[in-house]
Amino acid sequence: MSEAVADPIESAAAPAAVRHVEEVMGTVFSFDVRGGDPGAVKAALEEAVAGLHRVNEVFSTYREDSQVSRLARGELSVGDCDPEVAEVLELATEAERVSEGWFSTSYEGQLDPTGIVKGWAVERAARSLAAVGASGVSVNGGGDVQLLGTPGPHRPWRVGVADPLRPGGLAAVVSAAGAEELAVATSGTAERGAHIVDPRTGRSAVTDLVAVTVVGPSLTWADCWATAAFAMGSRAGLRWLESLPGVEALLITAGDEVRCTGGLAARLG
Repeated sequence: MSEAVADPIESAAAPAAVRHVEEVMGTVFSFDVRGGDPGAVKAALEEAVAGLHRVNEVFSTYREDSQVSRLARGELSVGDCDPEVAEVLELATEAERVSEGWFSTSYEGQLDPTGIVKGWAVERAARSLAAVGASGVSVNGGGDVQLLGTPGPHRPWRVGVADPLRPGGLAAVVSAAGAEELAVATSGTAERGAHIVDPRTGRSAVTDLVAVTVVGPSLTWADCWATAAFAMGSRAGLRWLESLPGVEALLITAGDEVRCTGGLAARLG
């Protein structure tokens, strides 16, 4: 679980903030948008929110009439679905390849792209707001955050990472200083229990980890890598994450041991 935080004192030179909270996809999405033409930002925000609801309609595995549910039952082909379905499934195939099968879109033998959809949807929403001229964008979808630009002159976005073993506490604070785009994604058992599947067994992953937080430029991939690394366990997960370019991570075990990639320290603060 992560939360974007701005500096407590708003500078007079800081761009005006437009904030919005939306419940969709079974979680809460929060938007913090800085700068840009107010009318264009408002219109883009409305479109981004509508897009999240459309993603839920298309991809929800809890809706019998969603395109993904119908695809899983063989009632539709990928070609019959919205183009976004093919896009997401192609990204998921790449995630499965890079993770050597530790990331999967199959659950109990059925198609289930849940593990990639939320991160992809958050990143897409954030980039759509930046595209209309916003100078700083933070979109948080259920604790996974995509950051673009800055909240103000000489002020980076900062993201607090919740400590899974100490409710209300922080395990770390990640700074986006020097990065035009940064994403923070956490997978673990603190919020939703044992929901991460081991693709080898099809059952809940049994590992020594309680949380994996991945930091990188893209939330689509950070979310996938956090899920895959959690299923791998702390030793294999850390070794694999170290091999990914542009990726840093924080892993917390059930024994309260913290393991980090070599470059994470440069992102803390």
